[in-house]
Amino acid sequence: MNDHDMPRGIYPMLYAFFNAQGALDRHATRRQVQAFVDNGAHGMAVLGLGTEANKLSDPERRQLVDWVAEELAGRLPLAITVNAPTVDAQVEFARFAHSRGASWVILQPPPDRGVPEEFFIRFFGAVADRVDLPVAVQNAPDYIGVGLTPEGVKTLSRNHPNFRILKGEGPVITIRRFVEETGDRVAVFNGRGGLELPDNLRAGCAGMIPASDTFDRQVRIFDLMRAGREREADAVYSEVLPAIVFVMQSLDTLHTYGKRLAALRLGLGEVHDRQPALAPHGFGLECVRRFAKELGSLA
Repeated sequence: MNDHDMPRGIYPMLYAFFNAQGALDRHATRRQVQAFVDNGAHGMAVLGLGTEANKLSDPERRQLVDWVAEELAGRLPLAITVNAPTVDAQVEFARFAHSRGASWVILQPPPDRGVPEEFFIRFFGAVADRVDLPVAVQNAPDYIGVGLTPEGVKTLSRNHPNFRILKGEGPVITIRRFVEETGDRVAVFNGRGGLELPDNLRAGCAGMIPASDTFDRQVRIFDLMRAGREREADAVYSEVLPAIVFVMQSLDTLHTYGKRLAALRLGLGEVHDRQPALAPHGFGLECVRRFAKELGSLA
């Protein structure tokens, strides 16, 4: 992948919906993928924190990847998150993702804790060196519990050229430090549901990886910013910000309320949670219905 091929834009992360029997819901997967294509997403992602991949078995993760690949049919670039405890296991899953049409993979850190940063640099580097796809690293210390420093990311990019993308999760000022350290060598994305989106783009982010509930407005913001129409982008952001703030209080609120917001906008039926999950509150559901009405249909 050369510099001209570096990913850019809004890559919404697929929610994992479940049916009444507790199994993955293929219909909901299909509706999300089609909505991404129809509403101008620049790519899409699956198996990240928003997908609740930690609640999925390995066969379920592979099933979801297979469904997404079939429904997407190469119409958008696809980023697939890899979460496995060893270098060999991450390499194997990354190669599986490649075989299903992934454009790049996002490595999550192994479960090791209390080890120096150099351990994670060596771990990610060892995976990147054995994978033929461009490799990203998810750097989400507030959600995962560990992360790399800007200096660590710079070292990783210098020593392992296949590491080309950073999937950050943090305030824009924090993300800006990673942009400054890596320059043009690494495409920096942020997440956090799209919080601070216009300023993330001003800070040099290549794009964002939100969930599917408000991604269409975020696509519009990105396209307006790219066209130099910043005042219009800021206006769209001010309209969608209340919904983003509401669902991004925590990962639990994202999974409970963000998923229900997406379901209403996609025209899906009842949402069934896989435990452990935050039980929806009546007032919270009222808020979700109001946001869905204001934002309109994604179907």
